[in-house]
Amino acid sequence: MAKTTIVPIGPYHALQEEPEFFKLHVEGEKVVHLDIELGYNHRGIEKLSESKTFEETVFLVERICGICSCSHPIACVQAVEDAGDIEVPERALYIRSTIGELERIHSHLLWLGLAGHFLGFNTVWMWSWRYREDVLDILELISGNRNHYAMMKPGGVRRDIKAEDLPAIRKMLDGLKGPINLFKGAVIDDPLIHARTEGVGVLTKAQAIDYCVVGPTARASGVAIDVRRDHPHAAYGLVDWDVVVMQHGDVYDKAIVRVLEMFESIRIIEQCLEKLKTVPGPVDSNPKEVKPGEGIGHYEAPRGEVFHYIRSDGSNRPARHKVRAPSFMNVVSNRVAVLGETVADATIILAAVDPCYCCTERMAVVDAGTGRKVLSSQELIRLSQEKTERLKKELGHEGPKLKLER
Repeated sequence: MAKTTIVPIGPYHALQEEPEFFKLHVEGEKVVHLDIELGYNHRGIEKLSESKTFEETVFLVERICGICSCSHPIACVQAVEDAGDIEVPERALYIRSTIGELERIHSHLLWLGLAGHFLGFNTVWMWSWRYREDVLDILELISGNRNHYAMMKPGGVRRDIKAEDLPAIRKMLDGLKGPINLFKGAVIDDPLIHARTEGVGVLTKAQAIDYCVVGPTARASGVAIDVRRDHPHAAYGLVDWDVVVMQHGDVYDKAIVRVLEMFESIRIIEQCLEKLKTVPGPVDSNPKEVKPGEGIGHYEAPRGEVFHYIRSDGSNRPARHKVRAPSFMNVVSNRVAVLGETVADATIILAAVDPCYCCTERMAVVDAGTGRKVLSSQELIRLSQEKTERLKKELGHEGPKLKLER
């Protein structure tokens, strides 16, 4: 019987932009099991939201993730609008989709660059990130920020897109089509990328459905789901575009889906810009209150469906706020996608779902038998501080005592 060895990846690793811990159980070079340990980034966003006004909550969720700093706000404001039965002007819908698709392009270019880096193909990394800068420049032109655009609000958007800025946006989009074609050709034709991605990390259609994966991870496995089409929101029901679906579920198809989706994003943005020439303002219905009720908002983020639930009690802040990000569904699918693969391919397989751990972190200590909560937040803080003191003593670092009371 072959001896099983554990190969740790994380929680801090040169190829991981966030802390997470994967334990690869291997026999020789073959991965036979995967343990996933998360919980390093829990920030209590949902609880913090209950102490913020509805306006402030949008800024809070915008900081769940820098790359999804449009996706969470769109889902959040749609949940508020659903709960309070708030109307949104048509012009604001086109602006929401424009910002959202610009973010999708920059997110996919970021992932493509990281994928090239993981494969040792740093030319792809440098060129994709170079053209991502052009997208971020346009986002800065529109909103004033390269990330955290502060554009979304209940009832519409905070800023209009100026008519004099439309030519610059169109010029950037036209200049981006050639490089994306270049990346498409690199993925399709380069033998190195083929060797490292085709047939690697396969997630079958049945497995994708069983694990309820979303976004490009699902569409690469032949699951034709997309919230923009299935539950139209923003301006997605007002423009023409296609859902990109592949069939093999390997790393190669996940890359192809993202590259082709960038063309669809450009197509959507171009139509939205044309509509902005003819659809007049305002861009905000300026609601004064949120009626008591429950609302849901979901948006097709670059990684898949992001879902927000908000309950209003008639006050100026959420009574309950629940967030579910796409990585919450996608990361766990690695437990089957990585099985039977080599250690050398494990990193790109784990990265192929484009994971965002700060989007999905949550923590609770419960009794597995009864489901009852075992430790309160105050007890968790106390245990953490006590452990810090104990480790300092063991390591010989005697410093000022931490205050254990709050």
